[in-house]
Order: sequence, then structure tokens, then C-alpha cells
Amino acid sequence: MSNENKTEAMEDDFLNNTESQEREQDDSFAGNEDIEKGEELSLEEQLQEDLNKEKDKFLRLFAEFENYKRRTSKERMDLFKTAGQEVIVSLLPVIDDFDRALKEVSKSEDREMFKGVELISNKFKETLKNKGLQEIEVNQGDAFDAEIHDAITQIPAPSKKLKGKVVDVVEKGFKLGDKIIRHPKVVVGN
Repeated sequence: MSNENKTEAMEDDFLNNTESQEREQDDSFAGNEDIEKGEELSLEEQLQEDLNKEKDKFLRLFAEFENYKRRTSKERMDLFKTAGQEVIVSLLPVIDDFDRALKEVSKSEDREMFKGVELISNKFKETLKNKGLQEIEVNQGDAFDAEIHDAITQIPAPSKKLKGKVVDVVEKGFKLGDKIIRHPKVVVGN
């Protein structure tokens, strides 16, 4: 680019900048006229604008409060559903002990003792069931699901059908409402 072309380009840039600055000044004067018109708003129009702003604030505050009430109500319901969770979790080993006791007592010849232990066990389980406790049903041959089951070990599958499936249940799992409070411990075939 020659010196003359550079000079012409610089002059064009200067003229364009000057024109844009003049336009900005004209726009700012127009803005001042709008401000003066705003000052000319009647008292009634100003009060109407203020009222609209306050209505908007009120509606937003009301919506926020409704959301707060809904959230706290949901939290309270969740708390009631799982309020006894800690106590019930501490009683789960007792259920396991009853199951082991029933298994051993059934081997003995004393049928009366077996019936007595079985009645106590059933009453205990029924009481916990009424409080929302549910046993998670897991049987041999069920598909292993890592979301539900807790695999404690893997063994060679006794048959091809049990490959990747539950071979044995070591410890029962339980749910309180919809929440799993103890995952069933299982042996998986590989």
C-alpha cells in the first residue's frame, strides 16, 4: 500500500469516527428529551408505575413463599416416613437372629419350642412391617443388579443358567418405604 492510500484510509477512518461521535451526541440529546418527558409524567402515572412495581414484588414474594411451603412440607413428609429408620436398622440383626434360631430349633424334636419361637418371630416381623419395613425378595437365579444387591463374593457358577446371577443369599435386604436401608448380601456366579 502506498503512502497516498494510507493517508486516504486514515482520513476515511477519521471522518467515520467523527460522524459516529456526532450521532452519539445526537442520541444523548434525544435521551435527555425522554428524561424531560418522564419528568412530565403525571402524578397518577407515576403512582400507577409504583403500584405495578409493588405488585410485581408481592407476586414474586408470594411465589417464593409458596415454593418454601411446598419444599418444607415435602421434607417433613420424608422425615415422617423415615423417622424410625435408625431404630429399625438397629433391629435388623434381631430379625437375622430369629431366622437362624428358627432354622436350628426346627432341627430339634421339641415342636412346642419351635412354635413359640416362630410366633414371637412372626409377631416381631409383623410389627416392623406395620411400620413400613419390607423385605427385598431375592432368590437363587435372580439377575444380579448392582443397584439393589451387594455382592460379597463370586464363585464359579454351578450351572450355565446361574452365570452372572445370584447363587446364594447370605443376608436379607430390607426397604423402609421406597428407600433401601440394607442391601441384600449375595453370592454371584461367574
